[in-house]
Amino acid sequence: MTDATLTGLSSAEEPFARIAIIGLGLLGGSIGLAIAAHMPGAVTTGYDLDPATRARAAVRGLAGTICDTAAEAAANADLVILCVPPSVMGDAAAAIAGSVPAGAVISDVGSCKLAVAQALAEALPGHAARGSIIPAHPVAGTENSGADAGFASLFHNRWCIITPPENALLAQVSRLAGLWQALGARVEFMDAAHHDRVLAVTSHLPHLIAYTIVGTASDLEEVTRSEVIKYSAGGFRDFTRIAASDPTMWRDVFLSNKDAVLEMLQRFTEDLTALQRAIRVGDGPALFDHFTRTRAVRRSIIAEGQDDARPDFGRSDHGAEG
Repeated sequence: MTDATLTGLSSAEEPFARIAIIGLGLLGGSIGLAIAAHMPGAVTTGYDLDPATRARAAVRGLAGTICDTAAEAAANADLVILCVPPSVMGDAAAAIAGSVPAGAVISDVGSCKLAVAQALAEALPGHAARGSIIPAHPVAGTENSGADAGFASLFHNRWCIITPPENALLAQVSRLAGLWQALGARVEFMDAAHHDRVLAVTSHLPHLIAYTIVGTASDLEEVTRSEVIKYSAGGFRDFTRIAASDPTMWRDVFLSNKDAVLEMLQRFTEDLTALQRAIRVGDGPALFDHFTRTRAVRRSIIAEGQDDARPDFGRSDHGAEG
């Protein structure tokens, strides 16, 4: 299946009627709320491993029916979306293996696609053979997590990257694309390996840098913790927002996508060394040229509608993406 073939897909096919959401945190909860808002005719079932999360999900209406087991949630679904950390993706898929209908599409929301595709194929070999495992990654999120974090508009004007395997059925890929478009997302198709390299530099590496900088600031013996908090400038505040993201998910992201992350980290280290040298030798033109080029990137992101030019980036309510 080529990119050119996928680009021509239409989302006009019949939408999914029965959707199971496994994992009811930020992304799973937002999917459930978005389906209720934009696809009111669809029947949703939900499950989360944590009983407290299930109870809260029922109160918030994150799915039409909150089930006691993953198998129960998936039993009659024509689409199952796994919204769990990468390290337990295989376990979540295995939990539905005995109940999910043979004709159902299996998808996910993970930030790493190669590792997820492998885990799902191993747990659901029949679906893998039929080409009905179609991984996806909505590039949207905030630093918050849990059943109270989701909101229906999370995916509006955000990209959802779909990485179908070679044997995926075009009609099923198109239906999945149509679902994400109905939830407000813009859809793109990529090879899984290419996705992992792109996200390593646009998402994973920035999170790693944020975790590092915030950790460094908190470890400095000559700067007290209260001073770090009291005198936080805008840049550091933004780093702390990113560094507040779900530690379980990001641990799994770095371990699942380690090859691409390490490659991008090496390139970043080389660029950082070059800037370090420019500062040391007083090479103002080199610094100015670099900062001018990166400023243009920021303006391009705003022009694409992927962030807000208002003060504090318009992030008074919701923020970071994953």
